[in-house]
Amino acid sequence: MSVNVGVSRAKIAEYPKNAPYHPSEKFPEYPFGENISSSPNYVYSCLRQLFFELGLDLENFGKAEWNPLGFLIEPGMTVVLKPNFVRSRHFEKKDPFSIITHPSVLRAIADYVWIALKGKGNIIISDAPQYDCNWQELLELTKLDEVERFFNLQRENSLQILDLRKYWSRGKHFPSMRIPLDGDPEGAVSANLGNESAVKDINDPKRLYGAVYHRQELIDNHTGEKQVYELAGTIMKADAVISVPKLKTHKKVGVTMNIKGLVGINTNKNLIVHYSLGNKSEGGDQYPPNHFTPMEERLIKTERWMYDTFLAKQSVPLEYIHRSIYWLHGKFIKPLGIKVEKEKRLLDVGNWYGNDSAWRMGVDLLKLILFADKEGHLHKKPQRRLFSIIDGITGGDNKGPLDPDPNYSGVLIASESFLAADIVGARLMGFDPLKIKTFSHLLEETNWNYGLKKLSDVKVLSSDEKINKCLEDKTDKFFDYRPYPGWIGHIEI
Repeated sequence: MSVNVGVSRAKIAEYPKNAPYHPSEKFPEYPFGENISSSPNYVYSCLRQLFFELGLDLENFGKAEWNPLGFLIEPGMTVVLKPNFVRSRHFEKKDPFSIITHPSVLRAIADYVWIALKGKGNIIISDAPQYDCNWQELLELTKLDEVERFFNLQRENSLQILDLRKYWSRGKHFPSMRIPLDGDPEGAVSANLGNESAVKDINDPKRLYGAVYHRQELIDNHTGEKQVYELAGTIMKADAVISVPKLKTHKKVGVTMNIKGLVGINTNKNLIVHYSLGNKSEGGDQYPPNHFTPMEERLIKTERWMYDTFLAKQSVPLEYIHRSIYWLHGKFIKPLGIKVEKEKRLLDVGNWYGNDSAWRMGVDLLKLILFADKEGHLHKKPQRRLFSIIDGITGGDNKGPLDPDPNYSGVLIASESFLAADIVGARLMGFDPLKIKTFSHLLEETNWNYGLKKLSDVKVLSSDEKINKCLEDKTDKFFDYRPYPGWIGHIEI
């Protein structure tokens, strides 16, 4: 048993700035003639090298007929590129491409999908970002509309960009701020994992918390043998899915790449478990033991009671009562020192190594993308063609996934196995993959075949011999990513 993971280093860890991100060199297989960039595009060359490292269609490398994705894609297919588009800006005004997949990576992949389709089939770039992602702002940042326009000039309706969400919000997740969206044109696929769900083993479902204040919806769908997810029809009905996540730390599960990035295939993110309310002695994993003072704990529990009382009802009048109470607290009570410091809040809402809930939904989502058919029914054999290319040209560390610091790693990572690619990505970040519960659980699981059972089942292919042996190395920090604050001392190699 051996699973290949390719790793390629860019000459310079830098993205091209000019859309639609043409290559800066006319490679023999390049399908778009004289559309060449006058400024360097190190990403395109890095992706090309990555396919070479993996040995894809090696006999034709350097020829016009080179088709590295031909093993995955056939003419006439619908192929989805699934990026990480969680937010449209960096709220700390740092590099936004430490948060989201860079469009130049998507453009380069789309070129090779185009080659494999041979003029027949469709390319869709789609994701369901976080509720507060402004899609128009995202398009202005990424200039993906220029990429879409370029492809559709070559062949009409050949590439489409889709926001899979049902709504978004300009500010907080309040009822009055929701703006309806068209959602996925292919609708939602409901899938019940039942006894095969890792979430089923959580002792007290009544403590579960999801994406929004309406906890009862989550509890109703994750109690006993009812373990339901709503998945994007565009993803589930695709012939092939290429996941293009970001190389980032994550506050709830340690790292986010392919597996955690599957949150973006859900049309209802409130069915995704984030953490369990309360401290460990109460059966929760909301924050570490002894992290808050008794007064701070009382404040946090009062906040949660207010969410359940006022916001969970999804009523605008009750929302404004909630806002009024917060205003009064900020105006008259906070000045008396009755508050929770911002730095201490970093480890609230399950943002620490003891979160025993969130990794479970990652396990469930990997099971669904691999083994659920387009109607949401599980099978023992994989149901769709999958490939992964992790964008680590600029990664994100420290306060990932939403407010990371940029880590200019200059790397792309690829594999047919989401699990193997994520394991290698975590190790190159400087972490121990076996300290990450998502990975250790999947490696130990006996009921389902994820293609590997131990780290030695992964074969790393790179021109850098040191990277080839990264999973055997027990000391090197490689790109030296800093963990999220709640994970420091619990994830590093």
